Amino acid sequence: MASHAPKSRIIKVFRYDPAAGGPGHFDRFELKTDDESLTTILDVLIRLQKTQDPSLAFRYACRVSMCGSCGMVINGREALACKTILADLKGDEVTIRPLNHFPVVKDLVVDMEPFFRKYEEGLTYFHAARELSEPALIRPDSRERQVIESSTECIACGCCVSSCTMANWHKDYLGPAALNRVFTLLADSRDGLHEERLARSLGSCYHCRTELNCTEVCPKEISATRAIKYIQMLAAKEAMKPGSTIRSDQRDTLRQGVPKLIPPQSTAPAALTPEPEDLLPAVPSPALASRREFLSRTTLGIAAITIAFLGSVLAATALAPTLRKRPETWVDVGKAEDFPAGSVKTAQISYPVKDGFYESTVNKPVFVSHQANPDQFTVFNSRCTHLGCMLRWDDGKNLFICDCHGGQFKPDGVVKAGPPPRNMDRYLTMVKDGHLFVQEA
Repeated sequence: MASHAPKSRIIKVFRYDPAAGGPGHFDRFELKTDDESLTTILDVLIRLQKTQDPSLAFRYACRVSMCGSCGMVINGREALACKTILADLKGDEVTIRPLNHFPVVKDLVVDMEPFFRKYEEGLTYFHAARELSEPALIRPDSRERQVIESSTECIACGCCVSSCTMANWHKDYLGPAALNRVFTLLADSRDGLHEERLARSLGSCYHCRTELNCTEVCPKEISATRAIKYIQMLAAKEAMKPGSTIRSDQRDTLRQGVPKLIPPQSTAPAALTPEPEDLLPAVPSPALASRREFLSRTTLGIAAITIAFLGSVLAATALAPTLRKRPETWVDVGKAEDFPAGSVKTAQISYPVKDGFYESTVNKPVFVSHQANPDQFTVFNSRCTHLGCMLRWDDGKNLFICDCHGGQFKPDGVVKAGPPPRNMDRYLTMVKDGHLFVQEA
């Protein structure tokens, strides 16, 4: 558990004044905090603005990691300022600078116009294949919903685009955020722009070099890499499917990866929802007209063999890391004596996560409630069960409160008021060698 002792840090913040121009520079501030485990980088910036330099510019809104406004580069890594705990940052200095690949407006504020322009270019809106008189009924446990489950949590913060090196070298690259959104629509059998959307996005997928930077920095733990590989797999399967609704000229577009918008057809396309267990048919040996066609079809053939015979290997790496169940881990919350009986305390837990060849560290706050029994601890997830907003404990009201939507929970985690659909989520706990542990799956 992070230390609660007062500590001083050097905070280096990037400064840029549009009136003065130039490349910008870093200003150096010194800041002392009483408890770094309860201080976010957004708290740091607000304190610097109020106490040391009122001209410091940065952007934020919700303060509960929902809006994505406060995305920036903290100690060389993209993150949300409101979600980054100061105690988790190593060293005596903290460096804060704006997101990469975006024009800087002032200091830490960037112009997000390129991000949303690429979003629009990817046709990232739903277009129904047929009109319905009633809203569609979507079961939470349906196959299509589970495939896109994590990818729907994107808050358009731009962290993934900032971390992507290909966004710098390919100006026509839609970027991981837009492609993640495209993936959720391509996997939706109700969508009526399946072929057009696939043709528009596939060229960008070939710019991806599977560096997994976007997956590593996403504050919502979304794997945009998985979404991109899904689109490539889908294109390979559709281009080679017998009786495919894709016309020959469209198939060439898909194989060559040209981001060309195909005019919509007069009739709605068939619902094309790929199932992971489907095997690709054998590819005949056509006459190859050019080296590019040869390489393109060879790539599709390799993809077919990979999906058919090595699907388990692909699933274990970049294709679907977020869909795989991780092994259960017992995480040390801290010394049991640090949580006195009758109290509710906030603690920070940290543990490593490995998905295939990708490794990362998860840091998150939890609430520890200690009852009268010396070994009776209850540990709650700090996220509201309504929309995942951050909760806080109010000693005066003796309640867990969600400032974002007005949800309230009693000390035992039971819903008291507001929109939350269920009680607070709990962890399995145990006390061993004087330390409190929680089980994290």
